[in-house]
Amino acid sequence: MTTIKTSPDSIDLKIIADACDHHEVSATSKHHLIPGIVKQLMQSWNSKECYEHISPVAIPSHRAIIDIIKQARRILFPGYFTSARLHASNLEYYIGKETTELYDKLAEQITMAIRHNCRRHEQPCTNCEQRSNLMAFQVIEKLPKIASLLAHDIRATLEGDPASKSPDEIIFSYPGLLAITVYRLAHELYKIDVPIIPRIMTEWAHGETGIDINPGALIEAGLFIDHGTGVVIGETTVIGKNVRIYQGVTLGALSLPRDAGESLRNTKRHPTIEDNVIIYSNTTILGGDTVIGANSVIGGNIWLTESVSTSTKVLLKKPELIYFNSQPK
Repeated sequence: MTTIKTSPDSIDLKIIADACDHHEVSATSKHHLIPGIVKQLMQSWNSKECYEHISPVAIPSHRAIIDIIKQARRILFPGYFTSARLHASNLEYYIGKETTELYDKLAEQITMAIRHNCRRHEQPCTNCEQRSNLMAFQVIEKLPKIASLLAHDIRATLEGDPASKSPDEIIFSYPGLLAITVYRLAHELYKIDVPIIPRIMTEWAHGETGIDINPGALIEAGLFIDHGTGVVIGETTVIGKNVRIYQGVTLGALSLPRDAGESLRNTKRHPTIEDNVIIYSNTTILGGDTVIGANSVIGGNIWLTESVSTSTKVLLKKPELIYFNSQPK
């Protein structure tokens, strides 16, 4: 071990150099190789082999869209997600302020989404700001309807889950309700052809909850998703009233060809679930022509690619269990 002797007036620089490996470490730096990698990246983008968004037109902000979701929740569930207490005397002012801000934020992000699409596809001007103001207002107009649908969803949860203690518990903590709330907001944007934003919303909810609901699905009132992890609901799925779905359920498409992104884009690929159906965990139901009739019960671990008539119970035959004693004789 080298001892470094110092004095108030002088330091033995040779001893410090011997003790410190800083110069050797710096000599191994690879900074000089980075410009070559940058040139390769530039070549990929210039040749359009890879994807970039280098444009004077701003793309919608992921963070701003998440803020829009959270603000919409404050409006749809007043008093639950606010830091200030709400009273009857200030509720109308609060809702008015929040809704006006939501309209402004939505219009701004929709403008970016439309303008981005126009530049991407080299389209002529489509009066994006005028269209965005109208689209944002169309969504704001639907907020009372969304609130009513969510109230039905909460009541369905209370009726279907003996573990649920109160509406408060469901609103604050149930991942199923969060996923459905985001879906119902995104669906209104999807219906009026707002680009990219609906999918950003539902994929954020997917990441938060493990529940993947495409904004294009048609879902009526009273949906209850229990537990929820791994649930997948495809774009052309139709779900009737008072349907209950458990974790791991997939409402998906049959095997798709490689060019399905174009050839099947506007085709119904996902099943229809009629009113009052219960689908238990880890069941997969596939195909655009598959219809699960009203009041049916589909048991767990089922694979279905054909329709089921009204009031049918579909169960998997009990598998044979094999028990053996691993203790040495």
